[in-house]
Formats: sequence, C-alpha cells, structure tokens
Amino acid sequence: MAVTQQTSATGSRRDYWRARVAGWRGDIRRAWTYPAVRRGFLGSALLFAGSLTPAYLPQNSPWWEPMRALGLDNWWAKAFGTALVVAGVALLVEAWFTLRPSLYHEVKHWPITLLWSLPLLLAPPIFSHDAYAYAAEGWLLQNGLNPYDNPISVLPGPFADQAAWLWRYTTAMYPPLSLEMFHGLVMLAGNDPYWSAVAMRIPALAGVGLIAYFVPRIAHRIGADVQMAAWFSTVNPLVIIDLVGGAHNDALMMGLVVLALWLAYRGRFWWAAVLVGVAACIKQPAILAFYPVALIAHPWRSFRWRDTSRALLRLGLSFVVSLAAFVAISLASGLGFGWVWAADVPGRVVTLAPFTLLGTGLQWVLTSFGQPELGDLALAGMRYLGLLLTAVGIGWLALTVGRRRPVTFLSWSYLIFAFGGIALNSWYLTWGGILLPLTKPTERIAGTAVSVTTVLLAYEAGNLSWRNDAVALGFAGLAVILVMLYQHHQERQSHLTAQKGSR
Repeated sequence: MAVTQQTSATGSRRDYWRARVAGWRGDIRRAWTYPAVRRGFLGSALLFAGSLTPAYLPQNSPWWEPMRALGLDNWWAKAFGTALVVAGVALLVEAWFTLRPSLYHEVKHWPITLLWSLPLLLAPPIFSHDAYAYAAEGWLLQNGLNPYDNPISVLPGPFADQAAWLWRYTTAMYPPLSLEMFHGLVMLAGNDPYWSAVAMRIPALAGVGLIAYFVPRIAHRIGADVQMAAWFSTVNPLVIIDLVGGAHNDALMMGLVVLALWLAYRGRFWWAAVLVGVAACIKQPAILAFYPVALIAHPWRSFRWRDTSRALLRLGLSFVVSLAAFVAISLASGLGFGWVWAADVPGRVVTLAPFTLLGTGLQWVLTSFGQPELGDLALAGMRYLGLLLTAVGIGWLALTVGRRRPVTFLSWSYLIFAFGGIALNSWYLTWGGILLPLTKPTERIAGTAVSVTTVLLAYEAGNLSWRNDAVALGFAGLAVILVMLYQHHQERQSHLTAQKGSR
C-alpha cells in the first residue's frame, strides 16, 4: 500500500512539472508572436554583433584574431559596429514603448526578459568593461593574492590586459562575497580570461530572475500598479543592456534586496535582515534596505513615545542583524575590509555625477587661471557637498516619507545616493528605478523616470560613438530615440485622456 502511494505521489509530481514546463513553453511561444518582442530580440542580436567588432573589444580579446583575419581591424569596422549597437538600442527602446499597453495583461513579462537576454549571454560585456576587472580580481584570488592589497597589474597578462587601464592600478572596491564569487567563476571558466568575464553574467542573470519574479508579486501585494512594475522593472532596456549585457554585480545585489523585501512582507523579519547583510556583501549600497525591512510590517506611525521606541527598536535590530551578517561573511572570507581604502576609486573617471561634473568644471577654470591647488580643493569640496546633501536627503526621507512608506524611502534614497555620489553610471539608477513602481508614483514621476531611462540609453550609445570617432552615428541614434520618447509620451497622454473621458 505504501509503495503504491509513493509511486502515485512521484507520478503526480512528474505530471505537475510536465504541466509547468508546458505552460512555460506556451508563454514563450505566445510572447514570440508579438512583433515588438521580435524587434527587441533583433535589437539584442545587433548589440551582440556590434560587441564583436573593434568598436568595443578590449586589446587582448580572443575575437581579435578572426576580426583581423577578415580584415576588420579598421575604422570602418568600428563605425559599422557602432551603427549596429546604436540601432540595437533604438530597436529595444521602440519595442519597450510598443509593449507597454499589452504587457502583463496580454503577454507575460518574464518570457520577454528571457528572449531579449538570450542574444547577450555569450557576448562580450556590453557598454562597460567592469566584468573584465571582476575576472582579474578573481584571478588574483586564484593566485593567492588579496585584491584589497594588490592591484590587478601585480599579475600582468591576459586577465589584466582585458581590464580598463585605470582599474589595473587600483585595489578592489567590492565587498568580500563579490570577490569570492568572482574567484569561483574564474575557476568555473577554467581560468580562461575571456570566459571568466562572460561567466560574470551567471549571478547577474540570477539577480534579474529574482527581480522579474518578485517585483510584480510585491506590487500586487501592496496594491501598486503590477503592469507598470512588470514593464518598467523587468523588460526595461536599461535592465537588459546594463545588468544582463554588462554583467554588473548590481543585478545580484538588487535581486537579493527585492527578495529581502518580499520576505519582510511575508513576516520573515529575521531572514530578511540577514539577507540584506548578504546583499551588502555583494555591493555595499544594499545595506540601506535594513530600513524598509524593519518597518514594512510595523510602520512608524507617529512620533509618540510608544510608536517611536518600537520603531527605533526594530530599526536597531534590523541594522545590527544586517551588519552582523555582513561582518561575519567578511571575516569568514579572510579578506577583511580593505574595500574601505578604495571607496574613492569610482570617482577617478569622468561620469555623469552632477557634483563631480560641477567640481571638475570649477577645477578647470581655476587651473586655467593658474590656481591648480584651489582647483583641486574646489573638486573635493563639491564632492563632499554632494555626499553631505545625500546624507541629509536620506535622513529627511527616513523621518518623513519613509516612516509609513518604507519602500518609497529605499527607492528614493537609492536615487539620491546615485545622483549625489562621486560617480554616476547608468546601472546605478537601476537600484532605485527597479523599486520605483512599488512607490505608487504619480504619472508625472513615472513619465520622468521613463524619460531619464531613455536619455541614459541614448547617452550610452552616443558615448560609444564618441569613443569610436563615429559621432554622427551617435547623434543620429540620439535623435531617433528622442523622437520615439516624444511619441511615446504623446500616445501615453492621449491614452490617459481617453481613460478619464470614459469614467
């Protein structure tokens, strides 16, 4: 009798998984029937093709040999590769806009994320060479060297040659769990420099998978716009290009943060707090998630003594548990906390960080007038001002909006942190952007977020054109993308007006 029941249970599980797999296949097939999905797939394929040309390959990439054999080691090949990339970005943006009305209601979001990611899986890192630096830091560990004490250049060779020249001479800025992850992926790739960099996509895909699975579920649980969450947070071209294509560890950090928020909503406070510490060991900004984890189930309703004392107790517990997990992992790794001394490394390159740009401008003016010391002081002063305003802004959010809307606190704090920091890369904006639909934004805020995302994508494509002396292509792509943005806003406005008229 027991054997019969066990056999029946095994058969039931097998039937269940067969039905699930059949359902997943059906979802993918249905998504593929949408022309916009196929155009987005083509856009990703063009990004893959463009990434294999001299427009983007690092000096010692294994792709150089076939490129040279085909006579493609020249400016024309660079221009062609740049054109492919610009066209790929434009196609992804157009497909993203077109899918907005039907996504989630008619076609599921996750098959689109999957399909648009597929062409990028084996491509060289897109729009950023950070994954090559990840691999080189993993290679240091493989050779028994601590990346907090040794720059990549200590081990000259193919791993170091792939990394951007600046990162070769700086120590690691990432927490220990990230470095151990890089080490494991280098081993998994058989110590091959190129495939080690490509392998950095594995944790990035895991992070994007967590985002795609849990963000719409959180939106449904809190009464936010699930369709907006699925559209903006999971099929956003910035997520596809920067997190999947760029293989940044920000993807896994945010995936773990989103999972921690989900656990907090399910009443798993302690596990959520521990997970925040784990996420911070992937990338440090995750530690801010201790705040919503503490208050999601128990909002800080007023400044009365009872409410305030309870809120501060939970905030203290959440922070201590998250920090303890972070410290425990750091100590267990044996690597220590040397990332602290490299905290200024991201600011050594020119980015879109507003305060760094202002400081750099002042530095240039003062240096031109023969005052280089004052110029350096002005740059440092503007950066410190940005960090001070960031701290003040986050503190103000914590005491006002965040008390009752803790996820709104986290989203806006990440955005403030990104804009107020010493460096601003496009993937930094995914931190707060992924969570933005959960804040129940107004139409104006949502429209601004879409505009900023689109302009950043156009900037990335244009920046590549600038570096490849193909500026005209960049301007052409920028014009096309901005026209699409204008049309999208006009169509969205007409749709909202029609909705109001029908009520």
